[in-house]
Amino acid sequence: MSRALRAAGLTAAALVAAVTLTACGGSGSGATQPPAPGPSATGSAGAGAGTADQQLKDMQQKLDAADSAAADADSDAAQNN
Repeated sequence: MSRALRAAGLTAAALVAAVTLTACGGSGSGATQPPAPGPSATGSAGAGAGTADQQLKDMQQKLDAADSAAADADSDAAQNN
């Protein structure tokens, strides 16, 4: 029982970490990235759309990785019991 609770706790911690990194804009590579430039007066209206799409893809990848880690932890916990 304690292993299952530990696995559930680790799963929750991994998910919280992934969501926190996503919300804070972390890249996961450890390298800091300069902030995205703000919209300029001469820029086109759709200039920020590519950045938003990339951020959405990054967030989805991080959530998928967290889901995968949670599934692995559940599988490991099931095998250990």
